[in-house]
Amino acid sequence: MKIQTEALLVDLTNRTKQLIQEAELFKEKSEEVLNYKKDPASWSALECLEHLNLYGRFYLPEIKKRIQEGKGKSDPVFNSGWLGNYFANSMLPKDLSTGSGLKKMKTFKNMNPINSQLDKQVIDEFLNQQKELLQLLEESRRISLNKTRTAISISKLIKLKLGDTFRFVIYHNQRHMAQALRLRSVTLPHE
Repeated sequence: MKIQTEALLVDLTNRTKQLIQEAELFKEKSEEVLNYKKDPASWSALECLEHLNLYGRFYLPEIKKRIQEGKGKSDPVFNSGWLGNYFANSMLPKDLSTGSGLKKMKTFKNMNPINSQLDKQVIDEFLNQQKELLQLLEESRRISLNKTRTAISISKLIKLKLGDTFRFVIYHNQRHMAQALRLRSVTLPHE
């Protein structure tokens, strides 16, 4: 994938702002609804958000560290790496509004929040992480998204271009937000 750097950053910023708006909607729901699961093996809406928080706890400090190291000046064009492009594209459903087209993926055990006791603080953490991500997107405008590389959560030996890391993280957020939004409209039997 080849894209103007500015266009990429604008797109990722808009996607993150949309995630913030969607997450705000969860504050209106009861914790009972937010913890509802279709079956014991599935995730609740809060578990979807907690899964994203777990990834954010790794990626946000990693991105911040790499931006502070500041590799190269900003490039006019971002050229995705083959691995980074694959990882990023594998996260996006074909239709974000319905989450359709999602290929099921196995979650790493340390990133799986299943059967956690969660409350609305999960939403607050997610919102704070998204606001930090917006700040990091802004700060990244002064460095090269091509030359700056970040470790990934599954192996510190594999490095992705910063632009691909941003794409992966934000697309992954969208993937699980679509999953959580489908659960948000659940009506419990006693409601």
